[in-house]
Amino acid sequence: MKKAPTSVDEQPQHRWLTAEEQLVWRFYVHATTLLEDHMDRQLQRDAGMPHVYYGLLVKLAESSQRRLRMTELAMHAKITRSRLSHAIARLEKNGSVRREDCPSDKRGQFAVLTDQGLDMLKRAAPGHVAVVRNALFDRLSPEQQKSLGEIMQIIAEGLQPNEAGADLPWLR
Repeated sequence: MKKAPTSVDEQPQHRWLTAEEQLVWRFYVHATTLLEDHMDRQLQRDAGMPHVYYGLLVKLAESSQRRLRMTELAMHAKITRSRLSHAIARLEKNGSVRREDCPSDKRGQFAVLTDQGLDMLKRAAPGHVAVVRNALFDRLSPEQQKSLGEIMQIIAEGLQPNEAGADLPWLR
């Protein structure tokens, strides 16, 4: 009878991280957590909104007629429909966004960026860009920036599910 593994290191079915990989992983988690917090604090202080709301306003501003179906907006933001609905409700309260019913689908709705929301975004953007530039781009050489972009693209493409029935936040 084969003895059961007694420690994590003895479990052959797992491919554990090397010490170097563990270090890289921890630096990545630490840096992305700090960066997200840094951006969130700046946007809360300067625009009274969290980073995720800023991202929603940007996506709407970039869309045709400053409007998107709620499901499409959730997909772009990589959040659940319920989290999006809560965010849009908060943005409606401050006049940044309004909802409109979809004429071709009784259950569907559009999120529409208002003129007031566009003005808020225009006021928040310079400070946000300054934080991103200072926290990320100013610390990297042009070669490092290019490498980071290529690496992030590879990671994003590898994580973006393409199969039908994938468990995706915006479908929940």
